[in-house]
Amino acid sequence: MLVFFANFADLKEIILKTKGTGKTKVNLVTLGCSKNLVDSEVIMTQLKGNGIAVAHDADGNENNVVIINTCGFIDNAKQESIDTILKYVDAKQNGLIEKVYVTGCLSQRYRDELEHEIPNVDAWFGTMELPLLLKKFKADYKHELIGERVTTTAKHYAYLKISEGCDRPCSFCAIPIMRGKHISKPIEMVITEAKNLARNGVKELLLIAQDSTYYGLDLYKKRNLSELLDRLSDVEGIDWIRLHYAFPSGFPEDILDIMAKKPTICNYLDIPLQHASSTMLEIMRRGTSRDKTEILLDKIRTKVPGIAIRTTMLVGHPGETKKEFDELMEFVEKWKFERLGVFAYSHEDGTHAYQLKDTVTQKTKEARVSALMELQEQISLDLNEKKIGKTFKTIIDRKESGYFVGRTEFDSPEVDNEVLIDASKYYLKIGDFANIKITEAREFDLIGIPRTNK
Repeated sequence: MLVFFANFADLKEIILKTKGTGKTKVNLVTLGCSKNLVDSEVIMTQLKGNGIAVAHDADGNENNVVIINTCGFIDNAKQESIDTILKYVDAKQNGLIEKVYVTGCLSQRYRDELEHEIPNVDAWFGTMELPLLLKKFKADYKHELIGERVTTTAKHYAYLKISEGCDRPCSFCAIPIMRGKHISKPIEMVITEAKNLARNGVKELLLIAQDSTYYGLDLYKKRNLSELLDRLSDVEGIDWIRLHYAFPSGFPEDILDIMAKKPTICNYLDIPLQHASSTMLEIMRRGTSRDKTEILLDKIRTKVPGIAIRTTMLVGHPGETKKEFDELMEFVEKWKFERLGVFAYSHEDGTHAYQLKDTVTQKTKEARVSALMELQEQISLDLNEKKIGKTFKTIIDRKESGYFVGRTEFDSPEVDNEVLIDASKYYLKIGDFANIKITEAREFDLIGIPRTNK
């Protein structure tokens, strides 16, 4: 059973309904990952295509219907989704909004239980039930809008989902439960969407999937990511293409040749390794070993010199002792990943690992997360200090706290390093590229100045 509790603090921040107009205005609240964000953008596109006003994560006072796109991946994400649902249900009961609809991964995974526990939600929808959600607004699913998308990110970059679902058997992961089997999006459909995004000012595409390296196996009977990258690199207006979520087992090495050959494809690879101990990789059902992982990493860095590798590690999985964790620490110290994130294991019902005893205490999990991130902080600082004095092509994302904030080709939005340029001394245009000379380095940020042609 899930445990539900609400955070009712500061209800004044909840969206107030429009009074007296009788017109539906929707606030779509997105929780979770970038893949969820793309789903929300598709919902918004369909609603707008049906003449329905919709805003994303609005904090104003003009919306009378709320759609919550939930995350159900790990405990913290599930609790955030539950708290958000209860917040808006309470707002509805207080007459501040009229309808609350819930969609996304949590709804897909726990619908029956949620309907019982939170009966005041007006309707629940799974991850693949957009047409049913639209019917609540007397709207039709418009097939002519496929490939069109309202974006909620900065105008110059967008996430581009190339497939849905996952066929991998990883012990700890509930994604197949919520998203189903792997389904690749046809190349022509991806290209059409990329062209539409470019036409609307997008310069950087962030390719995402549950497992991007599995792309094409269902449609083309082969791993076809290299052809997709090759075709995307020819889309006019796209300057950067960034690849996320590449599974290490069965990694299609031909994408490295495309990456090395095509300047449009960033020298950046997000490859979640999850662990380094062969014992743990077997328990986690990752289909690889430490030796195979190191051979692959060596090939990646050899074929694409200067590539930035981003990875994630999972600590505290059942079976992980101090010995396996120490091996992970030694591995990270050896390979010095440019970018690294760490997660503590969450004991998820329905997964293979749920059958195992959750042997690592929460305190130990948190200590291991802290130890690994402390190691990565020093690695990141050392690598960043080597950039001082060098100049990098940088895209300017925003202005914040007196700085223009940008990224190099080695950094993805939200999760990676940023480049800070003093806005009191220099002017840069958001969404443009600039050549930035690095003058100072921090653990996860770089300080720089625009380089002139003088």
